[in-house]
Amino acid sequence: MRLARATLIWALLAAAVLVPIAAAAASPFLEWRGPVYIAAGFAGIIALGLMLVQPLLIGGYLPGLPAHRGRRVHHWIGGALVVAVVIHVGGLWITSPPDMIDALLFVSPTPFSPFGVIAMWAIFAVALLAALRRRLGLRTFRIAHMSLAVVIVAGSVIHGMLIEGTMETISKAALCALVLAAAIKVMVELRVWRKRATSRGEGPA
Repeated sequence: MRLARATLIWALLAAAVLVPIAAAAASPFLEWRGPVYIAAGFAGIIALGLMLVQPLLIGGYLPGLPAHRGRRVHHWIGGALVVAVVIHVGGLWITSPPDMIDALLFVSPTPFSPFGVIAMWAIFAVALLAALRRRLGLRTFRIAHMSLAVVIVAGSVIHGMLIEGTMETISKAALCALVLAAAIKVMVELRVWRKRATSRGEGPA
């Protein structure tokens, strides 16, 4: 029973991440795009998929990866997320520098650009926080990390939903909804757990 449940959970997660990628790979829009642009686009889709995995790891929802072990994997996935974002932005910069400059300066006419840029800087900020974690202290790190996570999830979901490109609409909407739901669930549960721990005088772990 446990094995069946674990298999189902991992299968659902794989489907949530891989189906949008497969749907995008079948998009007719790819016929008019160069390899660098395509790589940049898929790096963005992969980054969105990794955002679904991150809260599930912290919450200990993935079989075989309890919370303490999930946090370690969370750090590695966070690094992969940064790499995916760098490839996404770097590829778009190579294919169209003027558009990227407009986006970074928040003067782009496309409505999705500012949300993506804000999410990007928030992801880089979290990476910097992780590097300075010991100096900042656990409490400061957690507050900053949680605040930036809200910005990352909200910005990325809005950015993704506003783009009309290679991603198929239904699978994209489903992935965005799952990212949002997973993030909200984990944030609420962590907040409740910490309130209970504080009321019992246990303090932060």
